Amino acid sequence: MKPVDITKLSLMMLLEYFIWGAWYVTMGTYMSEFLGASGTQIAAAYSALAIATIISPFFVGMVADRYFSAQKIMGVLHLLGGVLLYLATQVGDNSAFYWIILFYSLLYMPTIALSNSIAFGQMTDPGKQFPWIRVFGTVGWIVAGLMIGALSIEKTEFTFHMAAIASVALGLFSFFLPNTPPKGKSADATFSSAIGADAFVLFKDKPYLIFFIAAILVCIPLSFYYGFANVFLNEVGLENAASKMTLGQVSEALFILAIPFLFNRIGVKNMLILGMLAWILRYVCFAFGDVDANIWMLYAGIILHGICYDFFFVTGYMYTEKKAGEKIKNAAQGLFTFATYGVGMVIGTKFSGFITDNYTENGVRNWTSIWYVPAGIAVAVLIYFLIFFNEKKEIKQAS
Repeated sequence: MKPVDITKLSLMMLLEYFIWGAWYVTMGTYMSEFLGASGTQIAAAYSALAIATIISPFFVGMVADRYFSAQKIMGVLHLLGGVLLYLATQVGDNSAFYWIILFYSLLYMPTIALSNSIAFGQMTDPGKQFPWIRVFGTVGWIVAGLMIGALSIEKTEFTFHMAAIASVALGLFSFFLPNTPPKGKSADATFSSAIGADAFVLFKDKPYLIFFIAAILVCIPLSFYYGFANVFLNEVGLENAASKMTLGQVSEALFILAIPFLFNRIGVKNMLILGMLAWILRYVCFAFGDVDANIWMLYAGIILHGICYDFFFVTGYMYTEKKAGEKIKNAAQGLFTFATYGVGMVIGTKFSGFITDNYTENGVRNWTSIWYVPAGIAVAVLIYFLIFFNEKKEIKQAS
């Protein structure tokens, strides 16, 4: 790749995930502070992104990829998205806010796939080049969190304004990205291909089916963290919580480097078990943590994000690819994303909102009781996994 293309793609990834990190982490706190939102209402707003994750493959596969250059459609989506992020701060009603966030999410989520398509379209050796480009996405998320803390805007509408400015900037910049032409009507654009139906054959393999069910269930604890961690940390008095939560992304970036080394040495089962143990430990830390003697537990819960996410979900993507093989690997990855970040997160956000409201009395949330629930679910998933999952160290492709 040309140095100028590397620079453009790196900046694209940085802005793509800067936008997400700028509004997503603190949205629950904003809704609680300005809209008086309940746990159910906060969870509903977070479920919008999961709904968009389910729908976006159809848009990308059946419309964007076939008729438009990827960089142009991404530019339009981000420009419109910037307007919606600003409008989200101009409403004082939870229902209106939800619909704006849902519409925005439907615009934003396709840009994840589009940005990847633009990057892959310029690469001569994607296996080596893509990680070095994609890491700037993690950097972007971290920079967003640090800026929120530095500007002291965590509990204000300016987090959305910052994301809106970045969205417009990326929208304009997208038109100067390397051209990624449409694939045309010959592209595979059926309903079944959009959800990865070709990978259903993997369910004939019992170990993979057990893992797949566990992955959907683990999205329930995951949704508690995404939806309510920032609300919790602010309510217990942790200063600049959003900035400190970027330690989770630093941890994620560091632990992902260990995965290739460990995957073939301790086996996929032990990797997944470590991931689930980390989920349990994280929520125990949150349940007993405070800003006094046990502040270390709050930091531990944040930093464990690297193991929680990488050792389960990143390992899960690698396991899925090895099981699927070359022929259906794209369908398998699509199916895994559809099931976890789509279906699993829809279930998880609804449930987390219900539990949070159940342990809220007179506007005061009982966080210890709330965090016990995802910890208990993670224990149950771990027990299920230990009993039923039996994968050999040498992973065989599903037939």
